[in-house]
Amino acid sequence: MAIGFDHALGLHESALLLRERRAGVLAANLANADTPHYKARDIDFGALLEAAAGQGKGLRTTRERHIGAGGVGGDGQLLYRTPTQPTLDDNSVDAEIEMAQFARNALDFQASLTFLQARFRGISKALKGE
Repeated sequence: MAIGFDHALGLHESALLLRERRAGVLAANLANADTPHYKARDIDFGALLEAAAGQGKGLRTTRERHIGAGGVGGDGQLLYRTPTQPTLDDNSVDAEIEMAQFARNALDFQASLTFLQARFRGISKALKGE
């Protein structure tokens, strides 16, 4: 019985990809903090992770010409952040909120990396028979 990486690693691989994507979105928000009429964006991490968890159990393609169910974090899943204060230039980026979200995302990314490293160590020990 073969063990695939998708089963051995769990959702941590998908979580890393989603956190990487979210870091890019948050960085774009910070870069455009002074751009007039820019609307802050974000992704719904929980919903996308649930969708990634369901991909393994739900639809799958059996032929190469079948249409897949879509990848993790497609472009249609970017959401607009609700502004906390109106601004004169109609920019909805709050730099403090964006920096806090970016820092939290970086910590969560590091946590997922730590979990993956522990998994790889466990798999390595199992393969060596330790």
